[in-house]
Amino acid sequence: MTNRKQYFIHDNAIVETVDIGEDTRIWAFCNVQKGARIGASCNICDHSFVENNVVIGDGVTVKNGVSLWDGVVIEDRVFIGPNAVFTNDIRPRSRVSKPQFDRTLVKEGATIGANATIVAGHTIGRYAFIGAGAVVTSDVPDFEVWFGNPARHQGYVCKCAERFEFATGGEEVILATCSCGLQYRLVDGTVQLVASGG
Repeated sequence: MTNRKQYFIHDNAIVETVDIGEDTRIWAFCNVQKGARIGASCNICDHSFVENNVVIGDGVTVKNGVSLWDGVVIEDRVFIGPNAVFTNDIRPRSRVSKPQFDRTLVKEGATIGANATIVAGHTIGRYAFIGAGAVVTSDVPDFEVWFGNPARHQGYVCKCAERFEFATGGEEVILATCSCGLQYRLVDGTVQLVASGG
């Protein structure tokens, strides 16, 4: 086992990048290519692959068997479950070079469940929650739960990962408070974090 510059790389990993933040751990049989950027305090688990043009923020967990291809950007504190699938080309052909791949953005705090598939070119919103086995074929807004094939909106989720509901009514602005005390408002279909209720 090797410790380089305050991050950990297992001896059975292939890591060509040096752009790795402090306290990050890269486990056995991972392959991280030269141009990849990985933030601090990340955990990249066994059998994961990170291509050249990938950016991973701080505090990210990538569980076993995940491949992150060129054009994928993962913001801070994202959780990616085992064997989740990312793509980077919505019209792939064998041995056809492309000047640029489709970009996929996973925003801060989002969760991607095990075996979910994220089709290229979409954005997963802040603290969104993608259920296991979901197939995401469109953008997912902040603080929403999506699952199914194709994945669809199934409710709302707090930063703490508990689900909450908005009261029904004709109000222009609808409020909800999670059991943890965080409060949200729904304005024109968009969820906004208001404040702690505490």
